[in-house]
Amino acid sequence: MTATTDQPYPGPGEAPQPGLRASIEAILMVVDEPVAEVTLAQVLERPRREVAAALRELSAEYTEQGRGFDLREIAGGWRFYTRETCAPVVERFVTDGQQARLTSAALETLAVVAYRQPVSRARVSAIRGVNSDGVMRTLTLRGLIEEAGQDPETQAHLYRTTGYFLERLGLRGLEELPELAPYLPEDLPDDIIEDERK
Repeated sequence: MTATTDQPYPGPGEAPQPGLRASIEAILMVVDEPVAEVTLAQVLERPRREVAAALRELSAEYTEQGRGFDLREIAGGWRFYTRETCAPVVERFVTDGQQARLTSAALETLAVVAYRQPVSRARVSAIRGVNSDGVMRTLTLRGLIEEAGQDPETQAHLYRTTGYFLERLGLRGLEELPELAPYLPEDLPDDIIEDERK
């Protein structure tokens, strides 16, 4: 590190202060648009030329080390970007790695909610024959189902599918869900069959 970017070591009883380079990195890690040198200089209370020198040193260092990210000056400011050579890996992660498939339990639960909505967790569990609370939480976190008020009799939370659910299935509305009766097993309890026919 050069003398222009170092911070003095803390004295006895003092909290350690981050160096200029560490402070720049920390700020740039959380921005979603390029940050101007003058803005960084003001925030860090350091001369602009010192901040500019540190930015260029960091950028050169990342390139020299072959890091997967790059620090670029673009649109009047500085920001981290994926290094071009790593772009195919990141693209694969975004398109495949994040598209984790739903488990069979999640698909079953989602189907119950879709066809019986608004429906309580207890009703979903009764239809599936197993506790579905964890799966319901997962589907809620994924944005596929959401709360839809409370049952007036039991005060249980009710759930329904979301607009994102329709979007993912390519449906304009719930009326486009396929008829369920042809897919029901023949040994389904009579009360559930009656419910599904309503």
